[in-house]
Amino acid sequence: MKRAWGMICCWVLGAWLVGQAPIGLAMDITDMVGRKVSFRDVPKRILCLGPGALRLIVYLDATSLVCGIEEMEKSMGTVSRPYMLAHPELLNLPVCGPGGPASINKKPDMELILSTTPDAVFVTYMDAALADAVQKTLGVPIFLLNYGAFATFDTVVYDTLRTVGKVLNRSARAETVVAAIEAMRSDLHRRTAHLTERPGVYVGGIGFRGAFGIESTEKQYIPFDWVHARNLAETLESKIGSHVFIDKEILLKLDPEFVFLDGGGATLIREDVRKHPDFYGTLGAFRKGRVYWLLPFNSYATNVDTALADAYAIGKILYPQAFEDVDPERKADEIYTLLVGKPVYAQMKKAYGALGRRWEESVER
Repeated sequence: MKRAWGMICCWVLGAWLVGQAPIGLAMDITDMVGRKVSFRDVPKRILCLGPGALRLIVYLDATSLVCGIEEMEKSMGTVSRPYMLAHPELLNLPVCGPGGPASINKKPDMELILSTTPDAVFVTYMDAALADAVQKTLGVPIFLLNYGAFATFDTVVYDTLRTVGKVLNRSARAETVVAAIEAMRSDLHRRTAHLTERPGVYVGGIGFRGAFGIESTEKQYIPFDWVHARNLAETLESKIGSHVFIDKEILLKLDPEFVFLDGGGATLIREDVRKHPDFYGTLGAFRKGRVYWLLPFNSYATNVDTALADAYAIGKILYPQAFEDVDPERKADEIYTLLVGKPVYAQMKKAYGALGRRWEESVER
């Protein structure tokens, strides 16, 4: 009887363990390019390489596991990346590689990686063959992520968050983040999808491997997409994906009713206005006071939090009745608190000015 009872206890304990997160158990998890990666245990020390990788780990509230960061994260400045503003302690970590566009899909610095003694390395925008070779050399799991195309938002990010959540025993947090982002996208859609009057809009000053002026825009600008704005740049031809460098003469012909400006291009735009006042005086949006500033969200891949904050600000400007209950600044901090853990809007505002402010209010900045 005792032996039978002992066997039952063992069976119950085993079944319970199977139902729990795989702490202390070996596990194989398929990464975002179909590679099966083996883990001896839930990683306690991790590295993040490539655009967007560290941001996803912050969204998963797993910054305490990070044991090193790329040099780019330190040298590029943090103000355009809310996840770094919220977690300045990351800047004190040792460097695990150069990072930046030049490091994409390149063999990482093996010595630097090994010096941080990681249990796993999460990487974006790397080919499977290279990942296999690096993993074999390092003897450390290399787990490939999918952040989607640059300067866009792709729901593949949801799958990535959920998959990394399994690896790091943060599945509940992954579901919270996914649900929150999707709820806000649905809210923006609910407020705007039925509207019939849609003024023509344009966004300038979009960064593209550096800062640019008003001629730099996007055909698929995700905050516009989320509020169903009529983006006049959609009709333009482009040789570099969604990004377009538009001639000023074409912008004059488009003559958008509303112009939005990315704060990352502020210096260049103000300088250009001083040099070419006649051009800007000809644009109807500038004459009528319908020019507004947004926060830059393209910084080492898309900052989903800032893109959402921009979308709410744009909605408030274009469709004030549909967004009468929304305070864009308060909404921005709500979003930042949820996704990166702290209300960092004040720091963004200090660097770029108030979200959604008019051009006239920024002339003296």
